[in-house]
Amino acid sequence: MGSRGHRELSDRPGRRHSVLLPDPPRADLVRAQKLLGCFQAVLGVELDPVEGRLVEKESSQWQLQGQPTVLLTLAHIFHHFAPLLRKVYVVEAVLMSFLLGIMEVGTPAQAQSVVRQVLDLLWLFMEDYEVQDCLKQLMMSLLRLYRFSPIVPDLGLQIHYLRLTIAILRHEKSRKFLLSNVLFDVLQSVVFFYIKSPLRVEEAGLQELIPTTWWPHRSSREGRESKEVKDETAEERLRRRAYERGCQRLKKRIEVVEELQVQILKLLLNNKDENGGEASRYIFLTKFRKFLQENASGRGNMPMLCPPEYMVCFLHRLISALRYYWDEYKASNPSASFSEEAYIPPQVFYNGKVDYFDLQRLGGLLSHLRKTLKDDLASKANILIDPLELQAATMDDLDEDEEPASAAAAAQRPMQALAMGGALPLPRPGWLSSPTLGRANRFLSTAAVSLMTPRRPLSTSEKVKVRTLSAEQRTREDIEGSHWNEGLLLGRPPEEPEQPLTENSLLEVLDGAVIMYNLSVHQQLGKMVGVSDDVNEYAMALRDTEDKLRRCPKWRKDILAELTKSQKVFSEKLDHLSRRLAWVHATVYSQEKMLDIYWLLRVCLRTIEHGDRTGSLFAFMPEFYLSVAINSYSALKNYFGPVHSMEELPGYEETLTRLAAILAKHFADTRIVGTDIRDSLMQALASYVCYPHSLRAVERIPEEQRIAMVRSLLAPYEQRPWAQTNWILVRLWRGCGFGYRYTRLPHLLKTKPEDANLPSLQKPCPSTLLQQHMADLLRQGPDVAPSFLNSVLNQLNWAFSEFIGMIQEIQQAAERLERNFVDSRQLKVCATCFDLSVSLLRVLEMTITLVPEIFLDWARPTSEMLLQRLAQLLNQVLNRVTAERNLFDRVVSLRLPGLESVDHYPILVAVTGILVQLLVHGPASGKERATSVLLADPCFQLRSICYLLGQPEPSAPGTALPAPDRKHFSLQSYTDYISVEELAQVEQMLAHLTSASAQAAAASLPTSEEDLCPICYAHPISAVFQPCGHKSCKACINQHLMNNKDCFFCKATIESVEDWDKAANASATSSTT
Repeated sequence: MGSRGHRELSDRPGRRHSVLLPDPPRADLVRAQKLLGCFQAVLGVELDPVEGRLVEKESSQWQLQGQPTVLLTLAHIFHHFAPLLRKVYVVEAVLMSFLLGIMEVGTPAQAQSVVRQVLDLLWLFMEDYEVQDCLKQLMMSLLRLYRFSPIVPDLGLQIHYLRLTIAILRHEKSRKFLLSNVLFDVLQSVVFFYIKSPLRVEEAGLQELIPTTWWPHRSSREGRESKEVKDETAEERLRRRAYERGCQRLKKRIEVVEELQVQILKLLLNNKDENGGEASRYIFLTKFRKFLQENASGRGNMPMLCPPEYMVCFLHRLISALRYYWDEYKASNPSASFSEEAYIPPQVFYNGKVDYFDLQRLGGLLSHLRKTLKDDLASKANILIDPLELQAATMDDLDEDEEPASAAAAAQRPMQALAMGGALPLPRPGWLSSPTLGRANRFLSTAAVSLMTPRRPLSTSEKVKVRTLSAEQRTREDIEGSHWNEGLLLGRPPEEPEQPLTENSLLEVLDGAVIMYNLSVHQQLGKMVGVSDDVNEYAMALRDTEDKLRRCPKWRKDILAELTKSQKVFSEKLDHLSRRLAWVHATVYSQEKMLDIYWLLRVCLRTIEHGDRTGSLFAFMPEFYLSVAINSYSALKNYFGPVHSMEELPGYEETLTRLAAILAKHFADTRIVGTDIRDSLMQALASYVCYPHSLRAVERIPEEQRIAMVRSLLAPYEQRPWAQTNWILVRLWRGCGFGYRYTRLPHLLKTKPEDANLPSLQKPCPSTLLQQHMADLLRQGPDVAPSFLNSVLNQLNWAFSEFIGMIQEIQQAAERLERNFVDSRQLKVCATCFDLSVSLLRVLEMTITLVPEIFLDWARPTSEMLLQRLAQLLNQVLNRVTAERNLFDRVVSLRLPGLESVDHYPILVAVTGILVQLLVHGPASGKERATSVLLADPCFQLRSICYLLGQPEPSAPGTALPAPDRKHFSLQSYTDYISVEELAQVEQMLAHLTSASAQAAAASLPTSEEDLCPICYAHPISAVFQPCGHKSCKACINQHLMNNKDCFFCKATIESVEDWDKAANASATSSTT
């Protein structure tokens, strides 16, 4: 409590407790008020040099020149006043009230002039440390007042405090001191850019501003496919228009505050105030970079870390101020670019002029990139990495207790050598993200570089070694450059234009804005959507209650009373939420805010495109540029609708196409090594092909890029994350397959309606163009189709086997007498394996439909083997799913939470689609081959095919098909999902297989055990190995040779495989004898 007096509070007579509150310093306050009165009196007078007497003048016309009497009087006043102005209480009670009073008199320009004169006098008559303490306490008081003042209807209090803040910051010397020592170091000055939400609707006067409430009847975040205005009544239309007018009134009041906040940032970004020191913008850049670093690492002072809701407002104000200065520079420099064409040049990412702290690069660690790409840096960007500096920056140099590592010691530490310059495997091991290595990365980012300016040839003697400076050490010349120094743009690659885009300092501000969005803005935008979701939920509950009221009999007074009470509660809650939603839309989701995010998206797209042109140097780009491009598009599509649609934005189609090109090219880019960012790119592309607008954008990208994307999708599934790739291929097919036109599975139609906006639940939108590219690529080359299909078949075998193993464990747990619970994670993995099996089957169906000759043209060396493997897997799936009273049936009947997607329909329809393509649609020769291979498989059971139509056993030829049993699965029960033509094809397939199996049974001859394949004992011997002479069936040896060249029996290397016919060999042997 210091030296202040204390008071003891008593809650009962005769009883005291020790809650001590400081007394106000009354004596100091009285003195300060009197001195302030004297100060005001002197401010209003000036010495008249003609008559030698004091005359009154307005304070705004007061001049501080040549008036000795006034100066001496002021000096005497401040001799006593200055010590008091260092005290918090006095500053807040006296000086703050005085300055706020000034702001209330006259025009804003006159008030700002008086405040500037007062600050001039403070700096003139007080010691620097006294003024600095006074200003510090003054800004702290202003921040508290702004932060905790109530929200009045016209936001008058916030406007008043912001205008005083602007008046203080207009004073150059005060602004530079506050920037250097207070705004980012002591205060959480981001609060000045935040407009807090009212805790209660009544507090902000929202009831008066928005007297009529309204809420949408349905919500569609995906491009306004369902508009409420189509079926609204006249009364609803009037309410909606009145509500929108109220929202506009609120928005205009908020815009006044936002404009004042932008003015504050314009003052902080001023680069014309170099009188007596560095310009404000360069002080701001240093503090801003440190602010970003602390918030990115989370290792700063916790109270000083910026909350996400503050970061959102700060970002929007910063973008407004940045674009103002960007376009102002363009007005005076015609060769520069407009802010609409802004991007970050790629050299910023590798020349070391901007510190990206621990943020990951696309190619991995910065130290690793500088070693592996040093030749490219020298040839493309004229940057030479000093080997001595890199050699000194080893892991051991960070440890002060150890001696510098020698070359021999470094050779004994292979993991450190790997971190410094070795090849990084995929995925990165966990130790790469350790704090120690993070510090090493940050240290290496300031390694010395020697640079050759590309504008003129330099001899060896003219090369200048330049050490990259930290943010605190940089000057204006280091950022903006000078005659032979390009500053932040040092190391320009040949692909980049020579004329500058804008001032280099603005490029760094723009880079910081992108970092801010990546840190927390995107998450906060998603969080604020919760208010809209609450409105939708309450609106749905209100509609249900009103429906029940209409249906309720009038004689049930008790039920009517409860329903009426519920209706009143829901209506009151919706009134409150709709007004709060208006506030959220005005402050977070307005059209102007949407344009800011859209501008940031386009900045990232241009930055990625320019970086991509630099070839290998693209690896230096920080990962967050790709993340912000993906996330900002997601925010525009999902968070700002349905009030504002992305389709209304300027250049929407072009932006969609550019983002599609980036996703299509970089999801399999070998320059990108980070596992997380690769997954994000893959997921973004998978979501992109789910919606018609974005899928059409993928189809609009250049043909070469489309074909390259499909080629990457068709790469073998081994040794890479294949599930998302397979999901993308399935989405390209969905809507074309057998019974594959559904959005939701039949048994899930009435559950989870809130998930309707998920990518997986969108209406089918197949792409015939990309399907054609896939077919063309599978026909090209002898190895593309076999390697792809073998990997798909391998993964199908694994996924379905895992699924069966898991449901066995689930069934065993469910049958135990003791009560036990199945792990929800196990259920989720089980459902995932089932979904993967279905999607893999659909990819096989697409392949057979598009390119049937891969399986049916036996002139191809791998066709027979692929068809046999396919038949084997299809029979396994059918037998497991269709067996009577089988495991699959029992688990499906349990309907466990987490296994909702596991059902007969999706997997049996996928298998049926493959069989129909092979046995019905194929050419005659292909049908015969497919039929023979299917029937030759030992696992084939005709009963499984009959199960598809609800028949327990094959019907006699010529008899009508019996009606499906409602208790059993039957495709005939799904007439809304399967067309009559498709059902006829299934019946045709069943008749064909019934006839063919009967003929095969009659024609089959008993085979001795000696003539069967010694590997599978299912097929006759049909192949002999050379040179060892051992035998097996073709299916076994073909599958074996995919992974191994050694003989089954003697382990000799197999050089060739020849057909073997027992009868032919026997006749040849007899003729020889």
